[in-house]
Amino acid sequence: MKDIKRATIIVLDSLGVGELPDAGNYGDKGTDTLGHILDHYPLDIPNLRKLGIGNIQGAAGGRLRVEAPEGIFGKFAEKSAGKDTITGHWEIAGIRTDVPFKTYHDGFPQELMDEFVRQTGRGYIGNCVASGTEIIEQLGEEHEKTGKVIVYTSADSVFQIAANTDVVPLEELYSICEKARALLQGEYSCGRVIARPYIIDEAGKRVRTADRHDYAVSPPEKTMLDLIAEDGAEVYAVGKIRDIFNGSGVTTAVHTESNDDGVTKTIEALNMDFRGLIFTNLVDFDSKYGHRRDPVGYGQAIEAFDRRLPEILDAMKDDDMLIMCSDHGNDPIHTGFDHTREYIFGLITGKRLNQGVDLGARESFADIGATVTEMITCGRKAASTGESFADKL
Repeated sequence: MKDIKRATIIVLDSLGVGELPDAGNYGDKGTDTLGHILDHYPLDIPNLRKLGIGNIQGAAGGRLRVEAPEGIFGKFAEKSAGKDTITGHWEIAGIRTDVPFKTYHDGFPQELMDEFVRQTGRGYIGNCVASGTEIIEQLGEEHEKTGKVIVYTSADSVFQIAANTDVVPLEELYSICEKARALLQGEYSCGRVIARPYIIDEAGKRVRTADRHDYAVSPPEKTMLDLIAEDGAEVYAVGKIRDIFNGSGVTTAVHTESNDDGVTKTIEALNMDFRGLIFTNLVDFDSKYGHRRDPVGYGQAIEAFDRRLPEILDAMKDDDMLIMCSDHGNDPIHTGFDHTREYIFGLITGKRLNQGVDLGARESFADIGATVTEMITCGRKAASTGESFADKL
């Protein structure tokens, strides 16, 4: 096993590489996030291509292949039931979710919402499935006149609360979300409660801010994060990673305002000297472009990340390892506004690692967590699921 002191996992949120065999069961037959972006936008991503993103089996129909890829590359199937953020990240970290989180396609039950009003002191409007950007335009004026918060959900297990921070101050919005999180247990179980603050900008447009906050359920068992922390190493969470794991196993966490800010804060962590894991989520791919069905914007965001990738590589020390992956798909030309059931990609590199290794199609996202746990703890800790590919690195 290679002498690796630290692993960095960067999740390019929602960058799937083609439908899973069971995609039809989720209404996602024919989905291909990367391939369909390339259909609509001529991606210029030399650094990702050099590492082998186009050499992954079936990725974008082979249109991004290079002759001699310098990274280790492959794709990973999801064993868990679902296609949401928590399920994907938890599986990467070693938890298989066999019973999907409960969803609310007809809105949340009236008795739950009555208790929500009683506990928060705020009325609500909405309580429906909606796009976050569209619903604040549709209901924003009523919210701003009445002070009632906007409640909505999606195909995922989420209870989202939107509010203009001039009407509902940010700290009150967070408090409302905390109360909702406590309510959404047992028969009303829900994967995440999400605060969705917005403002009205100088042009009079309602714009969501970077002060989003997720309130997730705690993982039901130990993850890669817990095992690495128990081994005495650092687990440095960048972006919404802390929220996704409800803080379990996280030793340090930093908030991010954008993909670019997430890259900057990842580089800042790489410039520190510690053993352990840096775990970063870059959410803009998903929230700004996948859900909004914007293949051109999505493609431009991938290019922006690619331009900064050399900075990440330059900041890595000799005993660092970088894994880039996704957590589900969000095909920007698919119907609706929700995630898609796809393979996730994996690109791995480091100064002490092999080059040009094809991992093929792996059976579980959890292989990533199993590998990282084994390498960072030198085999002292082992994930409960997933098959390590440390021997191929």
